[in-house]
Amino acid sequence: MTSRPYSPFPQQLAVLTALLALATCTQVFSRTPQQPLPEGVRQDSARASEIDRRTKPHPEIGFVFADEKGKPQDLQHARVDKRTSSRGQLVIWLMDHNAPLFERISSYGLHVISVHYARGWFGKLKPSDRDDGQSLGKIRLEAATGQPHSPLVEIPQPDGLEERAFQFVKWLAEKNPRDGWNQFLNADRDGLEWDKVILAGISHGSTTAARLAKHRRVARVVMFSGPRDQYESWQSLPSATPANRFFGFTHVLDSGWTGSHYCRSWLMLELNQFGPLTDVDQPQASGSSLFGHSRRLITQADVNNNPDRAHTMVIPGGSAAKDADGRYLHEAVWRYLFTHPVDQTGPFTAPESNCRTDLRPR
Repeated sequence: MTSRPYSPFPQQLAVLTALLALATCTQVFSRTPQQPLPEGVRQDSARASEIDRRTKPHPEIGFVFADEKGKPQDLQHARVDKRTSSRGQLVIWLMDHNAPLFERISSYGLHVISVHYARGWFGKLKPSDRDDGQSLGKIRLEAATGQPHSPLVEIPQPDGLEERAFQFVKWLAEKNPRDGWNQFLNADRDGLEWDKVILAGISHGSTTAARLAKHRRVARVVMFSGPRDQYESWQSLPSATPANRFFGFTHVLDSGWTGSHYCRSWLMLELNQFGPLTDVDQPQASGSSLFGHSRRLITQADVNNNPDRAHTMVIPGGSAAKDADGRYLHEAVWRYLFTHPVDQTGPFTAPESNCRTDLRPR
């Protein structure tokens, strides 16, 4: 793999392999759901509505506890792997539970949870509100904090991401006191130690993670296929979280990339201060730093020219790139995104001239 600069929007995309990703990650994640967990690994799940009785459904924005068939929609997941040294950080995943991703995150020495929060409001907005350049960021912040940031939704604190995460971690600490969850509760035990939190997500989950990190200082932000919000300006707001703590990874055939949405957000977040666009599938020069310490990682892995697959292939799962033996190609990338020291950065790089930052209709 290499950390050489990449010129965006090539006329022809080469299909390349990332052999170093396989060589540098020796652990094989092949456990089937039927197999018992290894000794030292614990997984837990619980419904948010049962952990905190103050929670309420909000069907007006698609935020419910069960679907029409009664299947729970507010199930939250956690995993910790005590076979490896703890890094003392908690990953909050802002999307649906992803078991292969959780296996990897916990193997890095990180605690990880997924949280059910009010994220079903997208399809409920009028186009005039959705595209006014202000509403999305405000709604995201209200959904994350449970505080009144937007007049278009009403999400009480118990139903916001922050409170849901806190209540879940507190429940885990009480249920499994030896698993280290207590370290993520503040001294008063009325909230999380946010300096120990990594916010992560894909698509709109990565966008909300970035929006919350602008508002609240966290240890790191991992953004898969995002952030977006193409008409918004919140990406340029003063940031509580230092810019060098934001890490992004996208595929160049994702419509969010080809449409300048992701590169725009990355430039507005000032990630070009810390290295060039870096193609993770290129061979790495001997002695060079992994991915050049860049915060802007891209892949050209073969997705059969399918933009939808390109959008989801950046995380473990059925869409991810694999070699002939069925092993994931981007193991080293995932580890880098969650564990690379935030104080190690690449060089300042001038903004790419072919990335549009004003995406309003002309």
